[in-house]
Amino acid sequence: MHVELSPDKRYYSIGEIAKAFDVNASLIRFWDSEFDILKPKKNAKGNRMFTPEDVKNLQLIYHLVKERGFTLEGARTHLKEGQKKTLDKFEIIRKLETIKVQLTNIKNEL
Repeated sequence: MHVELSPDKRYYSIGEIAKAFDVNASLIRFWDSEFDILKPKKNAKGNRMFTPEDVKNLQLIYHLVKERGFTLEGARTHLKEGQKKTLDKFEIIRKLETIKVQLTNIKNEL
């Protein structure tokens, strides 16, 4: 997953989200309809506008479904039962992955 979105923005279009996750916009729309945790706003044209909180939740859904192989039902259940715990683990995994990249870069410079 290669999510690089500007942390300064308040809203992201579905196109920006799809590109960041390297998936089709239709998958993001589908996940939006399947997961109550996602609550994008809609602009005057009816286009979904995702908040940074939505992006975090999409990262979590992506992690569960695409990386860990959960079914949608399994991911929904997992999110409902242990959302805080899951989010904490997810954040720890992401931080460790960042540290791993940094350490690998340091090693390669030696």
